[in-house]
Amino acid sequence: MPMGTDKVPIVVLLHGSEHDSALTDYYLQRMLPAEGVGAFVYDKRGTGKSGGRYTQDFSLLADDAVAALRKARQLAGARLGRIGYQAGSQGGWVAPIAANRAAVDFVIVCFGLAVNVIDEDQESVELQLREKGYSADDITSALAVASAAETVFASGFTRGFENFDALRARYKNAPWYKDLHGDYTFFFLPHSEAELRSMRAEFSWGTPFYYDPMPTLRATRVPQLWILGGEDYESPSAETRRRIGSLIATGKPFTLAYYRSAEHGMTLFETGADGSRISTRYAAGYFRMIRDFARDGRLHGTYGDAEVTTPR
Repeated sequence: MPMGTDKVPIVVLLHGSEHDSALTDYYLQRMLPAEGVGAFVYDKRGTGKSGGRYTQDFSLLADDAVAALRKARQLAGARLGRIGYQAGSQGGWVAPIAANRAAVDFVIVCFGLAVNVIDEDQESVELQLREKGYSADDITSALAVASAAETVFASGFTRGFENFDALRARYKNAPWYKDLHGDYTFFFLPHSEAELRSMRAEFSWGTPFYYDPMPTLRATRVPQLWILGGEDYESPSAETRRRIGSLIATGKPFTLAYYRSAEHGMTLFETGADGSRISTRYAAGYFRMIRDFARDGRLHGTYGDAEVTTPR
C-alpha cells in the first residue's frame, strides 16, 4: 500500500502463463504503491509458495482471481477506493472472465489477446515470417505445418501425428523452415511422435485452445484498458487490435493503446546481426498509463508515441 491513510485505488495483479513466482518477480507490486496505487499480488496455483497443480484453465484461474479480489478488499479495509485487475499476456483471457464474475471498477490488459490460443500461434508464425521477407505462398505452407503441430498439442499429444510428420518431411528443406517459430510450434518441430507422446502428462494443463474471448468481452460493462504492441511475436496484436476497436465502435467501455514498435512485455528493442532482439527499455508512458487508468478509469494527455482510441 502507498504511505498514508487516504483511500487509494487497488490493483489485483493476475498472472500470465509463466511458472515463476509472482511474489518474487512482479515489479508492479513495488512500482504501483510508489505512484499512489495499492497492489495485491499472489502466486497462482502450482507456482511459488502456492499449492495445487499448475493449470491454464481460464475459468478456474478466473475463480482464483475472484477470490484474490475478495481478499484484497478485506486487507485494504477502510483505505479501499477503486479496485480492479491488471493482467499480462495469458492473463488477458482470464481477467475479463473474472471481471464478469465479481464487482470491479476496471480491467487493464497488457499485451493480451482477443483471439483463441490456436489463432495466437498462427498469427505469430505469420508475423515472424512476413517480417523476414518470405512470400505469401511460403507463409501459407508454414501455417499448414503450424496447424498440424497445433492439432497435436490441442489433442493432448494423442492424434494428428501422421499429418504433422508428413508436412515436416515435405517442407524440412524449404528456406523458411529454419525460421518457423510461432508461439509454440517451434517446440514440436524437433521431436518424434514417440517423444511427443511421452510429454503428454508434462503438458496436461487444461488449456482451452478454442476458447473464444469475444462473448465475454461483449458482455462486459466494466471499463477496460488494452495496451498492445505492434511487434509482439508472442501475442500478435493485429487481430486483437481490430477486435477491441470494433468493441469501442459499438459503444463498449474499452480504451485501446497501441505502441507500434513495442514487443511482448511492452519493451522496445534493437535487432542484432543474427536477427535476435535485445530489449532496451519500456515504451514511454506505459507505466504511467496503468497508474492513471487505475486511478479513475481514464487516460490523460499523451503517453509517449502510443496511439490511443477512447470510448465514444
